[in-house]
Amino acid sequence: MNQVIKPDVKPIFCSLKPKDIIGVAAPSARFDAQMFQKGVLALKSMGVEVHIPNGITGRHRYLAGTDRQRADVLNSLFADPKINGIIAARGGFGAMRLLPFLDWDIIAGNPKLFMGFSDATALIISLVSKTGICALHAPNLVSLGRADEQTLDSFSKNLTGCFTRIDLPSDQVLAGGCATGQLLGGNLATLVHMIGTAYQPDFTDSILFIEDVGEPAYKIDRMLTQMKMAGVLEGVKGVVTGSFENCDDDAYIPEIIQEVFFDADIPICMGIDVGHGAVNLSLPMGGAATLDADRPCLEWDFTVK
Repeated sequence: MNQVIKPDVKPIFCSLKPKDIIGVAAPSARFDAQMFQKGVLALKSMGVEVHIPNGITGRHRYLAGTDRQRADVLNSLFADPKINGIIAARGGFGAMRLLPFLDWDIIAGNPKLFMGFSDATALIISLVSKTGICALHAPNLVSLGRADEQTLDSFSKNLTGCFTRIDLPSDQVLAGGCATGQLLGGNLATLVHMIGTAYQPDFTDSILFIEDVGEPAYKIDRMLTQMKMAGVLEGVKGVVTGSFENCDDDAYIPEIIQEVFFDADIPICMGIDVGHGAVNLSLPMGGAATLDADRPCLEWDFTVK
């Protein structure tokens, strides 16, 4: 199944309700047990139940088990009719290694809300493009354990499909205008690593969202330049960026983005509180969103199941 969902097809957003069950997957790196438990408590405080399957505490180098073990857990959570949503335990690295081992037919036939960010970007992008299931770019489980009130409130509201627009800082608008497209993106480094693979993202007619952590400005420049030269940025209708946390020479990043998109004539906004910063607001990925750089704000309208 290699279909790519476009904005004129409204993907499904599988909202949750009280007492629904969220299963925990560990698609990437090993996690801290204490922070894991704090994340579980944060989830339960939102009125949902948490299912912790066997096999998520494996150890294979820096990963939470072998690729097959981690993929089997994710496949089983999607196949289980009692599970209503799935959250990644943490980021790090490893999610893209799972993609060839996932049963996309089972996943497409059992749509559920998947939640995560950072390394989970590889899963979010692939879920949207291969199945038409919207995913929530949101804190991983261990991140919830240390999240502030604003982050937790955004996460909780997005679980239930209570979408509100996000206002953007007016002093970080790089190019004006208004555009509607499929909201897609995530961690910049992860997106770049998917170029040239069978899971390369297609950002045609999209509102592209990017964020990153620990990457100096010249690496941000290099990654965006590679994306442009690879043709991955063709057809992008708008750009909105999250935090660039602990990125050296971050003052250069607005200029870099303007240079990359100098000939695109699209709205470009920076400064949304999404990513690896102290505040990590949740963004539903996969459905139609409007980026209005003149107001400025980001709004979305998905089909909620």
